[in-house]
Amino acid sequence: MHEFDWSSIPGSLPFLWQGMLVSLKITGVAVVFGIVWGTVLAMARLSSIKPLAWLAAGYVNLFRAVPLVMVLLWFFLIVPQLLESLLGMPAGTDMRMSSAITGFALFEAAYYSEIIRAGIQSVSKGQMAAASALGMSYGQSMRLVVLPQAFRNMVPLLLTQGIILFQDTSLVYVSALADFFGAAYKVGDRDGRLVEMLLFAGAVYFVLCFVASQLVRHYQKKLKTA
Repeated sequence: MHEFDWSSIPGSLPFLWQGMLVSLKITGVAVVFGIVWGTVLAMARLSSIKPLAWLAAGYVNLFRAVPLVMVLLWFFLIVPQLLESLLGMPAGTDMRMSSAITGFALFEAAYYSEIIRAGIQSVSKGQMAAASALGMSYGQSMRLVVLPQAFRNMVPLLLTQGIILFQDTSLVYVSALADFFGAAYKVGDRDGRLVEMLLFAGAVYFVLCFVASQLVRHYQKKLKTA
């Protein structure tokens, strides 16, 4: 029977914290970029310009049909080579963080675009008609009237997707990047306490995601009562 020994955890906290910072950085950048690019994709899918709508739909369907771990591997192998050839960066430059952020951001944009598209469609068409009657262009109507209302309704879903993204950052192990999960695994493997470290990492993920989920739920209730 395995005897649990948690003594290696206190001394490894600084290393684990560095891993947590990596996870949070990937999450933050990917959420921001994903929402921005996802908004562009959503508006393209709703566009009356058919080729533009088809391209956006193709992008979304491609990334939603491919496992995230495969996307991360693609970018881990492709991004460094592209930057070396296009920007003349020296071979061997550590591009693991840039590759991971790029992969996560482009992947998550496909999911954010569907959330944002649904949010835009949930706004009454009368809002667009009223904006047109006031002399606004299509772009002004979307930017000043439709999108603010849509984002207000979408915030809980966008935040929930961000929580899922934070959980998925553990997949950066494929690029040997020391995120929180990767750091916990390395410490556990080094000290022969892999079970304890993985249980500890799982508990940390649970606490953070549970608290974040409760905050999202509280915010959602406030929206309904507002």
